[in-house]
Amino acid sequence: MTNLTTLGKSAKSAAQTLATLSTATKNAALLTMANALTENADFILAENEKDLANGRNAGMSESLLDRLALSAERIAAMADGIRQIAALPDPVGEVLHMTKRPNGLKIGKTRVPLGVIAIIYEARPNVTADAAALCLKAGNAVILRGGKEAINSNAAIERVMLQAAIAAGLPEGCMSLVKDTTRESATALMRLNDYVDVIIPRGGAGLIRAVVENATVPAIETGTGNCHVYVDNSADLKMAAEIVINAKTQRPSVCNAQEKLLVHRDVANEFLSTILPQLAEKGVEIRGGDCVRKIYPNAIPVTDDDWKTEYLDLVIAVRIVDSVDTAIAHINEHGSKHSEAIITSDYANSQKFLDQVDAAAVYVNASTRFTDGFEFGFGAEIGISTQKMHARGPMGLSELTTIKYVIYGNGQVR
Repeated sequence: MTNLTTLGKSAKSAAQTLATLSTATKNAALLTMANALTENADFILAENEKDLANGRNAGMSESLLDRLALSAERIAAMADGIRQIAALPDPVGEVLHMTKRPNGLKIGKTRVPLGVIAIIYEARPNVTADAAALCLKAGNAVILRGGKEAINSNAAIERVMLQAAIAAGLPEGCMSLVKDTTRESATALMRLNDYVDVIIPRGGAGLIRAVVENATVPAIETGTGNCHVYVDNSADLKMAAEIVINAKTQRPSVCNAQEKLLVHRDVANEFLSTILPQLAEKGVEIRGGDCVRKIYPNAIPVTDDDWKTEYLDLVIAVRIVDSVDTAIAHINEHGSKHSEAIITSDYANSQKFLDQVDAAAVYVNASTRFTDGFEFGFGAEIGISTQKMHARGPMGLSELTTIKYVIYGNGQVR
């Protein structure tokens, strides 16, 4: 696609300039961009309302409409996130180590930007601001490709931020939005190897799978959150109830929300007879097997597919297990390697869970909802990596860099 080639060339040129900009210049630009978002909130909200109206007309679910919706408060939060990124240490130029070889060569390892990062995402317009700010602070140019559901919102945010960035001294092409939302444009972006250094999908399992399977550009797998909370037989059940309610209902449409509840058989009757009616009162659909439905007859029969499903909605599947080992085995078989939690007073069980559960973030006595760049102190994050190469967990500034070896000599030859 000619337009993508043009965006790619412009981004690659901008990336060369961004890689050498001072921290002060980048920070000043980010603060200008943050202010521009709040100053233009009315314009952004008007464009967002167009997307919401289209979504309602298309029968979009309430959980997806929630992901799409902006408000003055959410725009202010986006701006605050950018300010927090500006306040964070700049990873570019950080010297990771320096060694001296017997021949006198000094070999150092330093952080440098990745270059041009492409982000493919769905109906969350805040990603436009978060991704751009993180990429720019780490010295990268960014090409954004959101879904058709949020095209008006994304275009408004990109327009406001880009104008502010250029006015503050960043190069044209530092950020751009692919306005063609067809499948063809997504596929073409995934294969723009001449200009794009890495592509990162943010969205549901289908989007992530499409990128991983079709991209020729190196991809970082992020996002799918089939997250579990396991309530051990030694758990403080009051604490467990508070964590489960929070992890499932506080914001069910995001990837760090709880999707599955595992409960030790010794406390199953006491705990489930209390927590499941509480969840139901909050609109949660309960799914479970025969043992769960004996305790809570209103539960819908669970299917094999449920155990691997990321609902992103007010739905939860429940299983009664015989031990922490059974819980760990279930999570490692069905989980998405995102975020998993154990509620327990048994130190040995907590350590076994931490050691043996295969996930990017593993919690003891806390909600999975904390797997987030802001909550981890990174500012906004580019996504939650569920793979093991290069980056894992919330991807902040350091994860948007690579390394370069620098070698100092005084005439050495081999």
